[in-house]
Parts: sequence; structure tokens; C-alpha cells
Amino acid sequence: MKLWDKGISIDKKIEHFTIGNDREIDLHIAPYDLQASLAHAKMLSSIGIISSEELTQLINGIDLLQQQVTDSTFVIDEQFEDVHSKIEFELTKICGEIGKKIHTARSRNDQVLVALQLYYKENLQVITKKTHTLFNTLLALAEQYKSKLLPGYTHLQVAMPSSFGLWFSAYAELLIDDVYMVQAALKTVDQNPLGSAAGYGSSFPIDREFTTKELGFSTLKYNVVAAQMSRGKSERTLTMALGSVSNTLARFAMDICLYMSQNFDFISFPDELTTGSSIMPHKKNPDVFELIRGKCNKIQALYTETLLITNNLPSGYHRDYQLLKENIINAFEDLKDVLDIFNYSIQQVIVKDVDLHDEKYKYLFTVDNINTLVENGMSFREAYQKIGGEVNNGTYTPDTSKKHTHVGSIDNLCLEKIREKLKL
Repeated sequence: MKLWDKGISIDKKIEHFTIGNDREIDLHIAPYDLQASLAHAKMLSSIGIISSEELTQLINGIDLLQQQVTDSTFVIDEQFEDVHSKIEFELTKICGEIGKKIHTARSRNDQVLVALQLYYKENLQVITKKTHTLFNTLLALAEQYKSKLLPGYTHLQVAMPSSFGLWFSAYAELLIDDVYMVQAALKTVDQNPLGSAAGYGSSFPIDREFTTKELGFSTLKYNVVAAQMSRGKSERTLTMALGSVSNTLARFAMDICLYMSQNFDFISFPDELTTGSSIMPHKKNPDVFELIRGKCNKIQALYTETLLITNNLPSGYHRDYQLLKENIINAFEDLKDVLDIFNYSIQQVIVKDVDLHDEKYKYLFTVDNINTLVENGMSFREAYQKIGGEVNNGTYTPDTSKKHTHVGSIDNLCLEKIREKLKL
């Protein structure tokens, strides 16, 4: 069954190609399509297109289908093109001819748009909450390990003293920037497109303010052409936001993989969180964080894919947009899983004692020692040359006693200030 069926059979090869994986991926948006259908039915009743008795039957039918979705018994069979045709068929089966009225004054275009917008809205809020959970975990770890020093690196060369507190809270504060991006994306999709129909509105006297309020949108996309053209534009904004979170997590995962290696040996994890080798019995591989890194890099690549699919498309609907849905929904589902597993795993991190008197860290404190000379009256250039000369001739002896007290440094992490920046 197809919503556009005019009684003409379509070549099966063409049908298979054009439907793609819609049946599987549409299960994610089934509850939102039902939510939008309910709001649409109520609006049709409010303007007299359907009677109150017909509305009651449609509400009962939609409630029944929502329960099937909740119970995971809702299935989109092969005879249906997508979730939208399946729902209309089931409503007709439950309510009789009244079910055929549900599509009045809407097109599959705005039906898909509104279901996706609702899915995006809810899941952006889920991403925000999960990011907030990880943020709190990292600040707790920063507090717990704020006194544990850690070598800082630039160009992967030993540079200056850092700390585990600085490391954990650095990634926590970066997550705040990612949340700002997610919130911007949320504002973009929090606009009701329902009523734009195929992109040019409807000659029915529909009430778009009614469905906007009913569906909990902050506002509506007033211009019906703009509503249609938001398909693709919204997805580009979304993929930038999801990619921003993913970038932070991928970089953090890379640090973890590096710091777990024997050459660094700064951290470890319980054996049950790592994997082994089929031939090397000593291996403790950070597979979880390698997969996090890989999944997050896939999500970051999605912006380019979305841009190329939608770039320079003229106004109006184009079937290209269908190709956005699968990978973006998969990205949402993957990122939610990644945030959960990251938070679960990092709570079990084993922070090791790093011996900063080890020979390879000998020059970690050169900048501190230069600064001490400057504070004692020497010019910076002269102090730099003095310590540099000692390094070159092998007479340098580090003084590790200097404290870093400025805002955001090792000995002044400002964790509460960072916490205040992320308020939900």
C-alpha cells in the first residue's frame, strides 16, 4: 500500500530501489507520526472537516497503535512503503472509512517532516541530558584527582606539568560548548511544519496554530515553502551539533587509548572493561574507546554527506531527502549509546601515580623555573637563555615546587565556575 497509489502497478525493481530501508528505520519515528496524526485529527475536527464522533474513533485507533509501538508489536510489513502508509491502513482497518479521512489537508511531505522534527526534538533533549550526565561524572573525577600531577604534552613532546584534574575538567568544559550547539539545533527544529502539505499549503481552512500548540512546538514555520525547504537545512544543523559532541568524545577517547599504552601508562581500566589478544596473553586492549572513536568519527562525517546530498537543490521537495533519514537516525541512536558507555566506563578509570622524577620528565618544569627567575628580577629573555643553556649543557636541575594559581590552572581548577556554565 502506498499513499500515492492510483491503481497503477510499479516495477518491483523500481519499488525496491525507491523504498530502500524505510520500513526498518521508520520504526523509530512511528510514535511521532502517531502523535502528529492525533493532533491533525483534532485540528480537522475543530474546523468541522470530521465530526466529534469520527474524532473519538480515530483517537481510539491511534491509542491502540501507540500501545503496539510501546509493546514493540508494531511491524511495518513488506506490503507497505513506509510507516505512514502502514498507519493509515491500520486506522482504516480499525475505524473503517473514517480512517481514510486522516490524510485530509496534509501530504506525505509534511507528514514526514513533522514526525522527523518531533523525533529530532525529543532526541536532542536526550542527548543534552546524557551529555550533562557525563559532564557531572568528569567534574567529579576532576575533584577526586585534582592533586594528581600529569605530564602535559605539545606536539606529543613533554611540555609542562598538568594534572588529572585539569584533564578531566578540560573535557567537561568542552562539552558545554557542544551543548550550546545542540541547543541551537533544538531551536531550529522546534518549529511546526505541519500544514505545509506538499510544500504549498492547503485550500482547506486548517488551523496551524492549533497543531503547533497541540504538538508542543515553540513556534511554527509560517511560510509553507520555507517549511518544505527546512528539510535538509535542519539536518545540516543537526549533524553539526551531533558532530560537535562526537568530536569531543573522539578526542577524549584517543587520549584514553594513548594514556593506557605502556609507553605512557597513566591510566588503566578493570580487566572486564578491556579485551585481549588471540595470541598475546598480556594484552589489555581499549576496544570500547577505539570503537567510540570510530563511531564518533563516522558521525562527524555525516555533515559532509548531508551537505552534498542537499547542496544546490532547488525549492520544493526532492526524493534525495529520503537518503538523509536513515543515517541521521542511526547517528542519534549511536551517539546516545556512546554517551552511555563512555559515562559507564570512565567512572571505572584507574588513575595511576606518575613519577615525575623519571628522567623522561626532567624538562617538564623548565618554564616554571624560568618564571621563578623572572619573579626574582631577571628579564624573561635572559632567564630563558639561562635555563636553555643549562638544558643544552646537561647541568639543568628541575625545581618542582612552583604552584600555578591563576584561574583555570592546575591549582585553581574553578570547577564550580565550570559547573555554573552548564545549567539545565
